[in-house]
Amino acid sequence: MRKVTLLVLGILLGATGMFAATQPGIVGSGIANAANSDTYRQLGLFGDIFERIRADYVDQPDDSELIQSAIKGMLESLDPYSSYLDPKEHRDLQVQTRGEFGGLGIEVTMEDGLVKVVAPIDETPAAEAGILAGDLITHLDGEPVSGMSLSDAVERMRGRVDTPITLTISRGDVDEPLEITVVRDTIRIRAVRWRAEEDVGYIRVTQFSEQTFENLKDAIEELKAEIPEDELKGFIIDVRNNPGGRFDQAIAVSDAFLDRGEIVSTRGRNPDESQRYNARSGDMLDGKPIVVLINGGSASASEILAGALRDHRRATVVGSRSFGKGTVQTIIPVGSAGALRLTTARYYTPSGVSIHEAGIVPDIDIEQELPDDMRAEIEDQLSEEQEATSEADEHDQRSPSDVYVPQEAEEDRQLTYALDLLRGKEINSAFPPDSAADDDNGVPN
Repeated sequence: MRKVTLLVLGILLGATGMFAATQPGIVGSGIANAANSDTYRQLGLFGDIFERIRADYVDQPDDSELIQSAIKGMLESLDPYSSYLDPKEHRDLQVQTRGEFGGLGIEVTMEDGLVKVVAPIDETPAAEAGILAGDLITHLDGEPVSGMSLSDAVERMRGRVDTPITLTISRGDVDEPLEITVVRDTIRIRAVRWRAEEDVGYIRVTQFSEQTFENLKDAIEELKAEIPEDELKGFIIDVRNNPGGRFDQAIAVSDAFLDRGEIVSTRGRNPDESQRYNARSGDMLDGKPIVVLINGGSASASEILAGALRDHRRATVVGSRSFGKGTVQTIIPVGSAGALRLTTARYYTPSGVSIHEAGIVPDIDIEQELPDDMRAEIEDQLSEEQEATSEADEHDQRSPSDVYVPQEAEEDRQLTYALDLLRGKEINSAFPPDSAADDDNGVPN
C-alpha cells in the first residue's frame, strides 16, 4: 500500500514539474499502468491549479503546506475517519495508544462539519466538566469549528497543561447551546479498573490501549482471589463510553472469555483481503456468567467485544445501543515520519452483521435515569424539526440518557440491573443466553 500511495503522489506532483525530474521511474510506471486516462487529466488539472496558485496568489504560498492541504482534503472527503497525519500528529497517535497523552480526554469524530464526541474518557477534564458522548462541538474559544478539519480541531483542543478552552456544545434535545470550559491536563488512562461487588466481579474497560489485556489479567486474578469460588455469581464487563482503541487488544480481550470460534471478521474492497480472527482455547472466567454493559458511547473495539460475546451466547448485553463505529483504519507511514490513516475495511460480528452505523443492539435495553439538573436542561424535549421527522434514522435520535453513566453505583440503573440478573433477583429470557449448539465456525445456530 505504501508503494501505491507513493505512486499516486508521484504522478500528482510530477504534473507540476516538481517531482518528475527526480523520480521518472515512478511517474512512468504510473502512466503505463493507467486504467483510466480521465483520472490523469484530472491530475493534470490539479497541477495547473497548483501552478496558478504558486504564480498568482496574493501572498507567496508554502509549497509543502499546499500539498499537505490537498492530501488532507482528499482523505477527509472519503469519510470522517481517514486523514493525513503530519509527523507531530503521528507521534501523538503513537503516544495515545500507549495510554498517556495531553489534552481534554475525549474521543472525537467529524459529523456534518462539526466535531462529534464519541465518548469522554473516565477521570479526565472532559468527563469531569460534563462533556457527554454525542455532544456536537460547534465552537472552540468562540471560533466556529465549521471549515476546520478534524485534525485542526483536535490540535486546537490540545495545549499546555492547566490552560483553559471553552467549548460551545450542541446537545441532543437542549435548545440553547452550552458553553463548557475545560482545563487541559496530562491524560493518564488506566485501561482497566475493577472491584468486587460482594459476590460479583466488576471490570470496567475504559479504552483498548497497549496495557488493556495485561490489566485485564490482573483484574481477573485479583477478583478470583478476593471472591470465594463457591460465592462468585459471575462478572460484569463494563465498556460504556469506551471509544475503542487498538484492534489487537480488542481481539485479545474477547479471546479471554471465549473458548473457540470467530471473534470478528474484517472485509475490505477485495474478497481476498477479508480476514477472520478466531479465539484460542481457554476461558479465563472458567465459564462463569457474564453481563456486558454498553451504551451510546461504546464504539469500535468495544463493539467488537460486545458483538463477539453476544453472538457466541457467552454473555448477555445490557444497556443502550452502541455508537456504530465499525470501520478499520490502517496506519501507513509515509513521507518523513508522517502517516496515512486510511479506512481499509469494515468489522463484522461472528454472525456476519456489520457494526458500522447500526451499532450493537443490547439483549436487554435499560434506560439510564437522568439526574434532576440534567433533566431540567432537556425539559423542552424534541425540537419541532425532530417531531416532524418521524422517519429519521434512529441512529441520529440519541438522548443524553443513552450515554449518561452516574458517578454513584447506587444511582446506576444499568449496573444495578446487571447485578440483579447475576444474583437471580431479575428474571429475563435473555439471561443466561441459550446454550445452543454451534456450527462448524463456532457461531451459534
